[in-house]
Amino acid sequence: MTPEAISKTITATETHGTTRKFSGGFGDVSRTAYSSVPFRVIPWPVFRLVLAALLSCLAAGALAQAYPSRVVRIIVASAPGGGSDLVGRTLAQKLAPALGQQVVVENRAGAGGRIGAEIVARAVPDGYTLLVGTSSLMVIAPAMYAKLPYDTQRDFAPVSLLGSAAYVLVVHPSVPARSARELITLARARPDKLTYASAGSGASSHLAGELFKMMAGVKIVHVPYRASPLATLSVVAGESDLMFSNILPAVPAIRGGRLRPLGITSAKRSSVLADVPTIEESGLPGYEVVQLYGLLAPAGTPREIVRRLNEETVKAVRSPEMRDRLRAEGSEVAVSTPEELEKTIASELRKWTKVIKQAGITEAP
Repeated sequence: MTPEAISKTITATETHGTTRKFSGGFGDVSRTAYSSVPFRVIPWPVFRLVLAALLSCLAAGALAQAYPSRVVRIIVASAPGGGSDLVGRTLAQKLAPALGQQVVVENRAGAGGRIGAEIVARAVPDGYTLLVGTSSLMVIAPAMYAKLPYDTQRDFAPVSLLGSAAYVLVVHPSVPARSARELITLARARPDKLTYASAGSGASSHLAGELFKMMAGVKIVHVPYRASPLATLSVVAGESDLMFSNILPAVPAIRGGRLRPLGITSAKRSSVLADVPTIEESGLPGYEVVQLYGLLAPAGTPREIVRRLNEETVKAVRSPEMRDRLRAEGSEVAVSTPEELEKTIASELRKWTKVIKQAGITEAP
């Protein structure tokens, strides 16, 4: 019997409490009706689409249950020992038992992390190749470069936030300012007289300084160095007046009285320097700069696999072991849904694109 015949034949109106007989291509079927609503079989083309969707859902569910069936790779786009490497390795240790498969970390450094990012962007979207992305890699580079081997918003499927690392605004002890508010007042009174050091044009320490200048309406001269330790030494030596430093490297100099902390760049205080207020608390409302860490998969990864990864990643990140490990390195844990991470990336991209354009930054670190 043809699909069209089935659609025409199996049509009836059921009345509550009556038994009706339906004749179709699969023999006579008797059933008791409990509704006075007209009963009509879905036309074959529509039925075929519904069936295909149902089978697709069932197949996706089976795929998610079977995942993973082999080793999962986490690509870290930097050399061993850095912040993203620590995050990636700590996560891998927690994910392996949860997923029931080995989870390995591969360091693919080079070209400012773009090599590692491209590997994941071009990988098969099956959940077996993941990336620990950072703000520098997923936001700053796209905002600064016209051409990249990947598109953050097109080539990746966000999984979850993993953590964040704030910076600390420090000044040489000779600078007569003990809060962000006092520094702003001083800079306004002495335009282009104060200097701030950074790890190079386009580095996070540079962008943090430019955002501070824009929001505070002050003029402070940028002095770029080739690396963060050199920038820190310049402030310790009094060659530069201030800088936005990674927290942990600055702690010894802070505790030794060679640097004075004015504020933390995150929205919340750092557990490492709990007595230091945020810059927002210290005089510049709305100011926030953090290095975000997030887990991403290639675009096109099945939604069910992304959800599975998100669930296990959130559990791992919230574990006391991962929290303590990250805090020991000056970072804080953070989690999100895939949708929340997608919105965060878009928001950060808009923010830093504006800063980079307004500051006239044209070269990457």
